[in-house]
Amino acid sequence: MRNITTLFSFLLILNISAQETLPIYADYLSDNVYLLHPAAAGIGDCGKIRFTARQQWIGVKDAPSLQTVSFHAKVHENSNAGYGFILFNDRNGYHSQKGLQGSYTYHLDMGNENLFNQLSFGLSMAMVQNEVDQRTFGGGDVSQVIESDFYFNADFGMAYHFKGFSSYLTIKNILLSAKNNVNSNYESLNLRNYIFGAGYFFGEEDKFQFEPSLMLQYKAETGEKIGDLNFKVYKKFRTTQLWAALSYRRSLDSSVFGDANYITPIIGLNYKKLMFAYTYTQQSGDVVFSNGGFHQVSFGMDILCRKRRASACPNINGSF
Repeated sequence: MRNITTLFSFLLILNISAQETLPIYADYLSDNVYLLHPAAAGIGDCGKIRFTARQQWIGVKDAPSLQTVSFHAKVHENSNAGYGFILFNDRNGYHSQKGLQGSYTYHLDMGNENLFNQLSFGLSMAMVQNEVDQRTFGGGDVSQVIESDFYFNADFGMAYHFKGFSSYLTIKNILLSAKNNVNSNYESLNLRNYIFGAGYFFGEEDKFQFEPSLMLQYKAETGEKIGDLNFKVYKKFRTTQLWAALSYRRSLDSSVFGDANYITPIIGLNYKKLMFAYTYTQQSGDVVFSNGGFHQVSFGMDILCRKRRASACPNINGSF
C-alpha cells in the first residue's frame, strides 16, 4: 500500500511540475542567473547569449532532457531598461513542452561608475506548447493521438546589488494554474513558486576569488521547501578564468519521498568573451529513482559589452 501511495504521489508531482514553465536546476550557477530570475535581464556590462543541454538518468529510456537558448542585454548603453528572451524544449517521457519567454527589466541605478548599487524589477511573459504523446500508452498504437494545447505564464522578480553582494526575489507562475484536463471537475492547482537567492563575491583578482551563495524555494500548492547551498571559487590567468562550484540541494521538510538530496559539482572556463561549463548532479536520499547522474553542458558568449563597473559580482562584470 505504501508503494502504491508513493507511486501515485510521484505521478501527481510530475503532472504538476510538467505544467510549470521551466524546471529549476543548477543552471543559474553557470553565469546564467537570467534563466531563473527575470530581474537579471540586462543587469551586467555585457549582453549574454547562453546555450544549455541537460540529460538526466543516462541509459534510461525517455529520461528527462532540457535544452535552452537565452539572450539578455540592456536596451542601449545609457538606458536603465533591459530585455531578454528564452527558448526552451523540455521533454519527460510521453510529455513535452516547448516555450518562448520574453522579459522586460528596469534597473534603478543608485551608485556611480566606481560603485555598483542597483535595484532592479523584472517581468517575464511566456507562451508554452504542452504536448502529450498518447501513442506510447498502448505500446505504439497509431490509433492513439498526440494531445497538444497552449498556455500562458508570467514571472515577476526583484533584485538588489551592492558591490559584491547580490540578491534576488522571484515569484514564478503568477498566472498559471494546472488542471488534470480541460473537461475535469477538479479544482485548479496553485503552481506559484517563491524563490529567494543571495550571494557575496570577494577575494583578490591576482589570487583567488570566492562566491558563497544560497537559494530557497517555497512551492505554494504542496508546501514544499527546498534549499540550495553553493560555493564557487575563481582563478584568473590573463585572458582566461577557471572556476569551480559545488552545490548541495535538499528538501527542508519531510515528504512521501523522504529526504531528497542532490550534490552538484560544476567546472567552468571563461576565455575572453566565451564561457563553457560542465555540470554533474548525483541524487541521494531515501528514494533514488536511478543510479545514473544528471549531465549538463553550457556554452555562452558575451556581446554588446560596455565599460566595466567597479566592485561588482561576476554576474555584473562577466567579461574580461
